Amino acid sequence: MALMNFEPEETEALNLLIPKYLSSLIYGGLLESVASENGARMQAMDSATSNAQDMIQDLELLYNRARQGAITTELTEIIAGAEALN
Repeated sequence: MALMNFEPEETEALNLLIPKYLSSLIYGGLLESVASENGARMQAMDSATSNAQDMIQDLELLYNRARQGAITTELTEIIAGAEALN
């Protein structure tokens, strides 16, 4: 009965495994890099959206105050004119 050896030699196994291992390390690093970049972009866009909403609220407040001041000035002028007629 002849013995069959299905295992490769140590050098042959290392020659097959080491390049695959290194390529999987590089691929994993690239995936982490892409994920990190996407996370940074999402965070930047979230900050930009939040800042824009804050700016809109501030500008609405300034606009409403200016409009209220103009209305108050017009009412004051109308009341003063009405009192001048009496």
